[in-house]
This record gives sequence, structure tokens and C-alpha cells, in this order.
Amino acid sequence: LGAIILGTYCDRVGRRKGLILTLGLMAVGTLAIGVMPGYETIGLFAPLMVVLGRLVQGLSAGVELGGASVYLSEIATPGNRGFYVSWQSGSQQVAVIFASFIGLLLSVTMKPEEMQAWGFRIPLLVGSMMIPFVMFMRRSLEETEDFLKRKHHPGVREILQTVGANWRLVVLGMMLSIMTTVTFYMITAYMPTYGNSVLKFSQKESMLVTLIIGLSNFILLPTGGICSDRFGRRKMLAIFSGLALVTAYPILAWLVSAPSVGKLILAGLWFSMIFGGYNGSMVVYLVELMPAKVRASGFSLAFALAAGIFGGLTPAVSTYLIHVTGNRAIPGVWLSFAALMGLIATAALGPNSKAVKFAQQTSE
Repeated sequence: LGAIILGTYCDRVGRRKGLILTLGLMAVGTLAIGVMPGYETIGLFAPLMVVLGRLVQGLSAGVELGGASVYLSEIATPGNRGFYVSWQSGSQQVAVIFASFIGLLLSVTMKPEEMQAWGFRIPLLVGSMMIPFVMFMRRSLEETEDFLKRKHHPGVREILQTVGANWRLVVLGMMLSIMTTVTFYMITAYMPTYGNSVLKFSQKESMLVTLIIGLSNFILLPTGGICSDRFGRRKMLAIFSGLALVTAYPILAWLVSAPSVGKLILAGLWFSMIFGGYNGSMVVYLVELMPAKVRASGFSLAFALAAGIFGGLTPAVSTYLIHVTGNRAIPGVWLSFAALMGLIATAALGPNSKAVKFAQQTSE
């Protein structure tokens, strides 16, 4: 819903205003959860408002990556679009690093019952403290020349019709994004749980691994963007989705055969390399494929479908697969499936693709 509603807003009103609105919504959702009184104070209203806060966060997240990536692509200097756009995902790794550091710090200094009682609010409140600075930064941005020079900015109906007419491109874009979202959730959101619950490492050790992976992603994502500018988007996508397809399960099988923190770090770094090379090319490629007048909404819808249906379910799917098979390496099969989707979409989105040609016809 965020991809459709807020993506349409970005395409109709402007990239800058869209970025400001998404940040405002994220601020409201995050702060609401952080300061919400408990059930013992306000009863059923407390969990309902927490769920509402999460829904507002999700509404914002549905277009955040798309809106920021489109903005970066439209202000990029010639020949450097991949490098510029890769910093959207690269900047997310700063959040991963910071969140891992806070989690590591809290796990060392607080007891589990303290975390459940009130410690969980600390990361939310720390995040909320950054909002005024980020809002100042976004308000200081200028609208992109690409958006301003277009004489016609479509209305809601035209945007929805154009996105609907390009449904093949949206589906293939979703398939491209499955590989990115599953890998991201696997090595960041699921890694602490996998290390702690499956491999029986301590919470501190698992958080340390996530911190190292965040640092690696921060370096490798812009590197992937640079390589996509130099060697081509599709070549990079084919290489790294192919690597994920053939190595995901063997790497995890090697890890679980004799688990150690060192092996978990090496496995995480391998997947980080694949993620950086693939995502550094995928995001800018999908932005470039979308018709200009629906660039934010089309991209955001494709990515949000992948994240919501596949990427976001990665921790749950991985846990379930381990439960029903007893195989601790089985999440590698889920990652290989995602890689296969990316490889198929890359092959299908060649220059002679019907979806690509139609998108070019419907672009301004």
C-alpha cells in the first residue's frame, strides 16, 4: 500500500516532497512505539496503537527505497548512476551497523527481563532522536531537474493505468528484487536468530557477526554500483545470482557441519559479497527500466511485493524449513530459490524483451 499510495505521490508531486512525507510517517510510527504506555496502564489500547505504529512504519518503508533511489538516479552525474544509487542501500548498512552496536551494547549491559520490561524502547527512542537532523537534510534538498523539466506530471489515475499496463515489467522487477530482499533479510535480520537459536552461539557473538556483515555491506554495495557502471548491469546480475544459486546451500552445509563463530563470519562475508555485487547493480537497473512518469511508483511496487511476500518472510520460512526437515542448512535452498528468480528475470529483461520495449513506449 505504501508503494502504491506514496509512490504515486512521488511521481505526481515530486521526489523531494515524497522523501519528506515518508520520513514524517516513519517518525510518527517509530516514536509512537517507543513512548507507548504498556497494557497495564492503558489496556487494549496499547497493543492496538503499537500495531498501528508498525503499520505506519510499513507504509513509509514501502516507498522509502524507491523514492530515494529514484532521486539519486536523477541527480547522478553521467556514467556514475550505479555508484550514486548504490548509496541508498549502502546507507542502510549504517543503520544495520548502528542497530547491531546498540543490540550488542544492550545485550551486555541489560538482563533479558529488563529488555522485555523497558529496554526494547531504547533503540526506538535513539532512532527518533535522529529524525530532526534527517528532516533538516531532506528539506534542504532541491527537486531533481529531471522531474522539473517534464511538462506533464500524471495524475493518480494515469499513474495507476501506466503501472498496470506495465504489469510484466513489475512482475519481472519483483523477481529481480526477490534475490536482493531474501539475501538482505538472511544476512541481517535472520543472522542473529540463526546464530543464537540454531547454532547455539551467544547473543553477543551473533550480534558481532551482524555488525561485521554490516561493515562489509557498506563497502561492497558502492563497489557493486561502480562495477555496474563499468561492466554493465545485466552481466553483474547474472554473475552474482549464479553464484548464489550454486553456493548458498553448500556454504551453509559447511557451516553447520562444525559450527564456529569464525565460520559464521566467513559465510556471512561470502553472502555479503554476493549481496553487494547483485544489489549494487539491481536497484539502479530496475530504476532505469521503469517508465519515467511512473518511476517511483513502478519501482516501489515491484520491490515492495518482493520484500513483503518473499524477503520479509525469510526468517519465518527459514525457521519453518529447519523445523520440518531437521536440516540446519536448509535456508540455503530458500536463498537458491531467490537466486533462481533473479537469474530468470535477468535473462527475460534483455533489450529485446517485450516488457522493456513496452516500457520504453509508455515512457515520456
